[in-house]
Formats: sequence, structure tokens, C-alpha cells
Amino acid sequence: MISQVKKARSRRAIKATEIFSDPVCFLAFGFGSGLAPVAPGTFGTLAAIPIYWLAAGLSRPLYASMVIALAIAGIYICGRCEQRLKVQDHPGIVWDEIVGFLITMMFVPASWQWALIGFLIFRLFDIWKPWPIAGFDRTVHGGLGVMLDDMLAGIYGAICLSVLRNGFGI
Repeated sequence: MISQVKKARSRRAIKATEIFSDPVCFLAFGFGSGLAPVAPGTFGTLAAIPIYWLAAGLSRPLYASMVIALAIAGIYICGRCEQRLKVQDHPGIVWDEIVGFLITMMFVPASWQWALIGFLIFRLFDIWKPWPIAGFDRTVHGGLGVMLDDMLAGIYGAICLSVLRNGFGI
């Protein structure tokens, strides 16, 4: 339960053995990418790129179904990892960045150029947290709280990429 988790975000050092010995935290930490000593969210987003390349050839409905399944799983995965670490929304939990990036990339063709633009735009929205993302980030807790702000950043990113692609013909 969230009452067992520290209320303030913590930068408590997490040992790799804590993550690699626990399958749920291994996933929540983006296959270990969240253990990066600086910018774990950026490294988590980088970990999303191979997943994107593997899924990019799927039909849009199948891709969307996969992203929805990963988001639902992420609510559980991130919530359980928070409980196990006893830390609310630890910066190393980056499953949310993986899903957010996949959302950003939903409506553009697979290319390294779109992946680069999508990466930069998603990171912008994830760091900036424009309205209402920052409000949800502060008030929604648990696994849903971890996932929600990045899913919204992903939606903002997908809108921007769609405007670039369709509105400006890029």
C-alpha cells in the first residue's frame, strides 16, 4: 500500500542487486537502465527505442493494443516496485518513460529521424510537465501516479509529431 511507501520522492541509492534479483523491479527499472547515476529517465527512454523498433512494423491497432497492455502492466509493475523499495516514484523507475515514448511514436512511420524527433519531444514534455501533467504528477500516487504523467507526456508528444507530419508535411 502507498502508506508503506515514503511520501516524498527519494534519491535513495538503489543497489543493482536489489533490481536484478527482483523481476518486477527489473522491469520497472527499464531492464536496468534506470540505474544510470544521472538522467535515469533519459536512459529509460533510450531503452524504449529497441522496443519501438521491434513493434514499429505492427498494424496501428495491434501497436496500440500492445502499448495499452504495457501501460496497464506498468501500473502494477511500478506500484509493486515502489512498495518493495519503500520509495514513492523513485527516479530509477523508468517503465513509464518506455510506455510514454511508445505512445509518442504511435502515429509516425518508423525511421531514425522520427525516432530522434520523438525522443527529444517526449523528453521535453516529460521534463517540462506542462499543464495538467505537473498537477497529476503531484497528486496521483502509486503505480498509476508513476505512469500517468509520462503517458500524458507521450500523448502530447504524439500530438506534436502528428502536427509535424500532417500539418507541415515533414
